[in-house]
Amino acid sequence: MIGLISATAAGAAARDRLAAAWPDRTRVYDGPVGDAVRRAFAECEQLVCFLATGAVVRLVAPLLSDKTSDPGVVCVDEAGRFAVPVVGGHAGGANELALAVGGLLGAQPVLTTATDAVGIPGLDTLGLPVEGDVAGVTRALLDGEPVALAAEVAWPLPPVPFAGRGSYTVRLTDRAVEPSSGEVLLRPPSLVVGVGASRGAPVDEVLGLVEGVLREAGLSVRSLAELATVDAKADEPGIVEAARRLGVPVVTYSAEELAGVEVPNPSDAPLAAVGTPSVAEAAALIGGGELLVPKRKSAGVPATATCAVVRRPGRGRLAVVGLGPGARDLLTPRARAELERASVLVGLDQYVDQIRDLLRPGTRILESGLGAEEERARTAVAEARRGQAVALIGSGDAGVYAMASPALAEASDDIDVVGVPGVTAALAAGAILGAPLGHDHVSISLSDLHTPWEVIERRVRAAAEADIVVTFYNPRSRGRDWQLPKALSILAEHREPTTPVGVVRNASRPDGTARLTTLTELDPAWVDMMTVVTVGNTATRNIAGRMVTPRGYRWQENSPESPESSREGAL
Repeated sequence: MIGLISATAAGAAARDRLAAAWPDRTRVYDGPVGDAVRRAFAECEQLVCFLATGAVVRLVAPLLSDKTSDPGVVCVDEAGRFAVPVVGGHAGGANELALAVGGLLGAQPVLTTATDAVGIPGLDTLGLPVEGDVAGVTRALLDGEPVALAAEVAWPLPPVPFAGRGSYTVRLTDRAVEPSSGEVLLRPPSLVVGVGASRGAPVDEVLGLVEGVLREAGLSVRSLAELATVDAKADEPGIVEAARRLGVPVVTYSAEELAGVEVPNPSDAPLAAVGTPSVAEAAALIGGGELLVPKRKSAGVPATATCAVVRRPGRGRLAVVGLGPGARDLLTPRARAELERASVLVGLDQYVDQIRDLLRPGTRILESGLGAEEERARTAVAEARRGQAVALIGSGDAGVYAMASPALAEASDDIDVVGVPGVTAALAAGAILGAPLGHDHVSISLSDLHTPWEVIERRVRAAAEADIVVTFYNPRSRGRDWQLPKALSILAEHREPTTPVGVVRNASRPDGTARLTTLTELDPAWVDMMTVVTVGNTATRNIAGRMVTPRGYRWQENSPESPESSREGAL
């Protein structure tokens, strides 16, 4: 919960905007400001104070105890110009909160933590338990000293400027080791413990078995991801409570699913009890991985619990990111976040140049030229399969004539895939032209490099006969100069010569141009591969110099709102 505190009417107005935007996440604290801050500090995970920074510092200072447990505190000035993390920038999530508050209120986030200032993620913000000399190793990264990454377990990490060797080390490990001097341990959630239990198995026996087996195997309980079992044991109190104390979820599978997993130690007992010859080993192995500890029984007499331990490899992550039509302000916040998160970026060289300044230090860039789409897709998927966090970029929306389809054709279910939508060229051009896509519309690529012209022509004819607005992508290049005139001639068989046509080149970019013409007046020489051509339907009109397709076809004659009267008035 986020506590909201204000002292003046101006602060209360901004506070109420935040409360309205996040009704389920926020709680307003009224009354004397000092009392409100103390109550919110004790009851909430985070605070947003619409007060002077000095006042917040004085009020919060006596309440501070430990940076790992104190709530994050953000101060917003009463004019709503700045959002300043005061306490808990990393551990308390105040930096992220300041960014979110700034996005909602239009305030400028003021991040003063050193790592954020230079674009390096804090080692305590990577989403993994961390141990060791965090401050010292972070200082080494900031000072440009070589910090080596020792990855004993493959796990997707955001970009950090690691070196091959160095006097400082970040070790990614699930082993129960102590950090050395100048070393930080990151604990990936790579361990799955499969658990079987008799009805009424005591929680202490289940918990003692799990912790003891991990300890004897030299594995860290901080890398435990889940307890896995058969669904018949989903509500078994001993398993449920053991998972709660360990701070992990209970994941269950059907007896039929578990029976299909090959295990080294099947048994008749679980087969008779729940319908599968293995619970502990099968539940641990069902997601794949290396069996580190075969089935072990608890020490009770008789034993009431069993467990097995598997190390699952980290799943790589492929984000297919649409960059939009080119303007920086049309790049979505989600796309920005994925670019900052990716340790590997794959893309066309000219698109990489558009966002190179947004990448964090340490990002590995794999760029190539035109015509290498399939190669880029294969490269991105291969990097994700190596356990990397990958961003594969494309212009507009990556799923529209771009990289999503070749990448997903290569990808299987061994990696996580995230699609990040972007503003398409058709939408950007439409916004410039007016409202040409106000009714049914279709996009058709005129490039016959991947699609036979016969197929393209059939689709153009279908759109013409159906009276649908058409946006042509890839309309004309040096080697393809006849396809656009042919497509326009097909549309002309079903539409008037005066049908509005919009021609937009480099939509949203500084050198962008736009023309509103007609089906007969369009000159193909205006068009190249950086252009989209939008052809209206029989209802589309030029209204006051804007291309408009009405949402409906029922226009009242002689009405001031009808397209005919508006058009005549504009002329």
